[in-house]
Amino acid sequence: MKIFFIRHGESEANVARYINDDPARAVNLTGQGRAQAEAASDELRTVRFTHAYASEFPRAQQTAKILLRHHACPLQIDARINERQTGMDGLPVETFRDLMRTDPLHTKPEHGESFLEQMERLRGFMDEIAARHPDGIIMAASHENPILAALALSTDNPEQTARGKIANCGWVEMDWPAE
Repeated sequence: MKIFFIRHGESEANVARYINDDPARAVNLTGQGRAQAEAASDELRTVRFTHAYASEFPRAQQTAKILLRHHACPLQIDARINERQTGMDGLPVETFRDLMRTDPLHTKPEHGESFLEQMERLRGFMDEIAARHPDGIIMAASHENPILAALALSTDNPEQTARGKIANCGWVEMDWPAE
């Protein structure tokens, strides 16, 4: 299976620099975020997605709907590609980054998950989707942290991957299972 993990476009939380890890709290794309998704949709126009998934978060679903304007596959929602659970919803992003700085793999916020736990959540998603669609070309609209966790599953240095960045509407293409 080939999977394209695509980060959502710029959101209201990105602009305000606060954490949103609660899908029940609607945080939408900005005008710039919609424009980023439109540009990504144009760039990915020739990819023939067979299946599409998005996290439970409105910003990921809004991005996915724009990305799918050239594709006929229906959008499915899957909580396993949700944003990393931090228990820090509404706090400044720097609060989370400061906490993760020394040990990004093992540090676990009091009401959240560690990067390693997030990696296993993503492994479960990718294993199931690969079993369901072994020859599929999958689009998954998600968030920076889960995409980094998926990437870390196929690297020898997950800590370096955990410290990475993915731009709004940036994407990574992976084969799964990893070869």
